[in-house]
Amino acid sequence: MYLPGVACILLLLVCGGMGLKIYFMRKAADEIRRQCALRLEEDTNVGIDISSRDGKMLALAADLDRQMKKLRRTRLKYEEGDAELKRAVTNISHDLRTPLTALSGYMQLLEKEEVPPRVREYLDIMDDRILAMTRLTEELFQYSVIVSPDKRKEREAVCLGDVLTESIAGFYGVLVEKKITPQIHIPEEKVVVLASRDTLSRVFGNIISNAVKYSDGDLRITLYPEGRVTFANHAGRLDEVEAAKLFERFYTVESGRESTGLGLSIARTLTEQMGGSIGAYREDEEFVIWVSFLQTEERKGKSV
Repeated sequence: MYLPGVACILLLLVCGGMGLKIYFMRKAADEIRRQCALRLEEDTNVGIDISSRDGKMLALAADLDRQMKKLRRTRLKYEEGDAELKRAVTNISHDLRTPLTALSGYMQLLEKEEVPPRVREYLDIMDDRILAMTRLTEELFQYSVIVSPDKRKEREAVCLGDVLTESIAGFYGVLVEKKITPQIHIPEEKVVVLASRDTLSRVFGNIISNAVKYSDGDLRITLYPEGRVTFANHAGRLDEVEAAKLFERFYTVESGRESTGLGLSIARTLTEQMGGSIGAYREDEEFVIWVSFLQTEERKGKSV
């Protein structure tokens, strides 16, 4: 007579117990999730601690803790190796500068000597190789300096159009030599972004240098009001795969033998340090490099 009532009570107790168990498991899962996020952001060896005493949840927390400690050790090893590589590049660049300077001096002396045409041809080849090594050494040194965190410059409000115009003017002689008449489109209203003026000049200079190197004879530079700049030109020597790899360190294509493979990699590093973004794509037989920077709050307000 009373069995149905007892059964209901037992069922309620079982459901209540299951509900509490599920509640504490969910709570433990949330604790694990929050602590995992904190451990990834902080450099600490503190383990994951949860309030649940459930064996499975404790085992999960322990396993995650071991994996995160292993990941932290791997990250520290990578960071130490990366720092060591940068120091080695800097030292190598310094060590190469002295002998290269001496070689350049001897080459200048040899150029004044009367030598047979065949010897002169060999000397010209040697001079070209010395110049290429000098450029590579300088860019290696500059790259090691640029990627150092303590070398990053503070951002300020900069007129993007002014810096772009100055950068284009700096390549006037090269553009004339290559018979390239650039099409330049800059809006009348000033486009003000958060950046470093000197760093912006370096970024634009590297991009224009790359464009001139691979251009089929044209160059179109456009500045947009939202802080985006595009550099477009026909470049039949660059296919889709090569275009995507130009931002990789030391990558060069057969048609760019004078390239060190660091110009666009440096441009990408500098752009990202300033909070901007950079990329490249092909469209309608044109190769386009784009770069975008954050606008100042004042400029955003005017755009709205």
